[in-house]
Amino acid sequence: MCDVIRVSPLGKTWLLDIDGTVCKHNGYKIDGKDTLLPGARAFFENLPEGDKVVFLTSRTEDQAGFTEAFLRENGIRYDAILYGMPYGERILINDKKPSGLSTSIAVNTERDVFCKTRFEVDENL
Repeated sequence: MCDVIRVSPLGKTWLLDIDGTVCKHNGYKIDGKDTLLPGARAFFENLPEGDKVVFLTSRTEDQAGFTEAFLRENGIRYDAILYGMPYGERILINDKKPSGLSTSIAVNTERDVFCKTRFEVDENL
């Protein structure tokens, strides 16, 4: 069973880590290559076309070439990747819409398990 989060029909910005979230944590170091986590490809295939995807990663700029090649080869779409992020918490702060719609959601997953949370559109939000 997985958690369900109800979201509005508005376009979204998805902020995701790479290692341990989309790919096996440090797989490129341990195995010599990245490995996509089960469920990741389907998740990205089902994102609405107008949504934006931004990756935040502690990987360095010099790892951009093989990182971006891996994502492309696996059909993982993205709009931007921010490299060199600190290892600590990622904190998102956003305002509520005047309607009361909360515009920030955070999901923590187990390492090396792709997000099991389902996001369902609620037309009433």
